[in-house]
Amino acid sequence: MPVTPADLDRAQRALAAALDGSGPPVEFTEGGRIVLRPDAADPAAGGARGTVAVVRTSGSTGTPKQTLLTREALAASAAATASRIGGEGQWLLAVGLHYVAGLAVLSRSIAAGTTPVPLAPGPFKPQSFVEAVDRMERGTGFRALSLVPTMLSRLLVPDAGPGASSPSGAGFAGAAVDALRTFDAILIGGARLPDRVREAAADAGLRIHLTYGMSETCGGCVYDGVPLDGVTADLVTDPDADADGGVHPGVPRLRLSGPMVAAGYFDDAERTAAYFGAGPGTGLSAGPDTGTGARWFLTEDTGTVEGPPGRQHLTVTGRVDDVINTGGVKVSAARVQQVLESLPGVQAAFVGAVRDDEWGQRVCAAVAAGRSHPPFDQAAAREAIRAQLGPAAVPKQWLVLEALPLLPNGKTDRQALLNRFST
Repeated sequence: MPVTPADLDRAQRALAAALDGSGPPVEFTEGGRIVLRPDAADPAAGGARGTVAVVRTSGSTGTPKQTLLTREALAASAAATASRIGGEGQWLLAVGLHYVAGLAVLSRSIAAGTTPVPLAPGPFKPQSFVEAVDRMERGTGFRALSLVPTMLSRLLVPDAGPGASSPSGAGFAGAAVDALRTFDAILIGGARLPDRVREAAADAGLRIHLTYGMSETCGGCVYDGVPLDGVTADLVTDPDADADGGVHPGVPRLRLSGPMVAAGYFDDAERTAAYFGAGPGTGLSAGPDTGTGARWFLTEDTGTVEGPPGRQHLTVTGRVDDVINTGGVKVSAARVQQVLESLPGVQAAFVGAVRDDEWGQRVCAAVAAGRSHPPFDQAAAREAIRAQLGPAAVPKQWLVLEALPLLPNGKTDRQALLNRFST
């Protein structure tokens, strides 16, 4: 989680030095250390020229990777973000610097000539958020914030998560909403924002932007479904097997092209070749040519892209591995999750699959019920899914929890839940 002001100052100076060429590339660790990574800019060592920062992926779905972010990519991301949200100024740092969202806050602050204000180290709570906002400069112009959906939910919905009714939870809910209203832009990314939280944000008059991106694109590169300036999206048909050995033949995947695409993965030429490239060539069955010649990244996500480059609208419908084949019927885990999260008593949901001798794959659902009223009704949930998506989509295995297990960055710990379903 966020760092002390002194540690943040050291991190900002280290990244600034990497960006202006006076220092080596850097990596920020979960423990708060600054690791100098000259190897990341050395092609002979598995790096790439121009690299200024290394971000390790969360590993929430499989193999952790070391993503190489270049000077040009971070600069392009910062400039395009400022253009889209309407300004640059002071940021609140609410996520760790070892995540791309935290690193992006730091690089945007360097580009703007400002210093971000960090939350105090420790678990994310409404009280610590309000106290950090109070430390921000007042009357000095544009201010922005980047959160994951879980964080926004805990600020807006008093019963969202364990400990929410404690003195540092619901008692600060009103003050947290007031603090959120002081921001000119609130970026929400990393996972789907539940409809009820989105509605609460709209009711509170918050200026939120739903972002889509990943470490490989320097964070969000699509805001509210619209690619940032210089970014183009298209669909390509999945190869027979991906670099991790997964098989998803014939599944269209989203490809993102633009100047903020990373150089690749450190010391992993095979995976870099499978997921990164430049220009129209992919070796896959592609949709319309992006026509940009820019670097591209092939995601693990499915979706739709409407409109020509420059006037596109992108919708993410799920992940390639979210397509569950159960008894010969294909089920979208993302759509089942969406139905669940629309029901009373559901704070958040996860839907996945595990192997099953009879069905091939077994649809499983975990529901975070919190302390909601009315309580979660599993029978009603089954019927709602059956009515909207068909009988094959009804989960055969359920977990009803107070809160879903989370990774340190606030994303759902998919592997932890799948392990529970498998045992």
